[in-house]
Amino acid sequence: MISIEDIKKLRDETGASPVKIKKALEESGEDVQKAKELLKSWGTTKAGEKSDRETNDGVIDFYVHPNAKSGVLLDIRCETDFVAKNPDFKNLAHEICLQIAALNPETVEALLAQPWVKDSTKTVKDLIEQATAKIGENIRVEKFVRYEI
Repeated sequence: MISIEDIKKLRDETGASPVKIKKALEESGEDVQKAKELLKSWGTTKAGEKSDRETNDGVIDFYVHPNAKSGVLLDIRCETDFVAKNPDFKNLAHEICLQIAALNPETVEALLAQPWVKDSTKTVKDLIEQATAKIGENIRVEKFVRYEI
């Protein structure tokens, strides 16, 4: 029998809906790790399905290091202003700013390929795909600038 604890754990880890989590647990024979992998593959598929949709909204986010010697400006896009105001989207933007400040990628492609500083088992692209699956809109890093004195 599928436990509420397993559903809650997977919800916290993946952001997937309880219905999808239950389906993944059923398909994996109630194996939490296999269910997590299924959810990840489904999220990647969903992100791929959304990747051709236009991103005409978004936010400009920034980060200035406490020593005021380096900073980042990030242009990150989504499909609607509703999502641009979403706390999960804003948090994603901030996490990407921190990534850029810490590892100084030269291009968007290089940024997407980098291991995420907070969890090296994921790339920045994985982080964006997870957010896309959770939020339900195409998300794209348009451009960024890193300043340093």
